[in-house]
Amino acid sequence: MIGKILRTMRRVRKLKQSDITKLTGIPQNTLSQYETGLVQPTFETIERIATACGYTINFKDNSSKQVLNSKNIDREEI
Repeated sequence: MIGKILRTMRRVRKLKQSDITKLTGIPQNTLSQYETGLVQPTFETIERIATACGYTINFKDNSSKQVLNSKNIDREEI
């Protein structure tokens, strides 16, 4: 599932895998493996790709509507 999301983010921004490689330093063959689901990326890698595509990963509490992401959370709370 995450591979499809990564591929969709990239395609929506009209970026090629080689563009993501240049922006993130992730080898193109590795990126391809992520997108096809052969290899599962770490959360940090997912976030790097999302950022390169202009996206932010958010976690939304459905009851309180609080939104958490790597930019607004105090890492010491974890």
